[in-house]
Amino acid sequence: MNRLTFFLLAALMLCALSLVSAQHQARTLFVAYERAQAEERQLDIDWSRLQYQQSALGKSARIAEAARTQLKMTPVLPGRTQYLAGVALDAPPARAPAAAAPEGSKP
Repeated sequence: MNRLTFFLLAALMLCALSLVSAQHQARTLFVAYERAQAEERQLDIDWSRLQYQQSALGKSARIAEAARTQLKMTPVLPGRTQYLAGVALDAPPARAPAAAAPEGSKP
């Protein structure tokens, strides 16, 4: 009887230690899961902010303003436009006619 009691006590202790270890691991994994979810939310917020900034930077008014202020560009005016006269471009070479199909052949 003493051996059976000792064996059952040892089995009970092993089960209790296994249960404590499993609960600790579950809590650790839950904390890691919560942190990953918080990081995902922060990354979603950053992604939305970056998309908004990209759309704001791509607007034509902002590009035109940057061209005027940073690059010192001015709009094209008809009075400042110079037209070149007497410039003739060579005509493209004429294409050779397609070879005629021999008589008597049907497609």
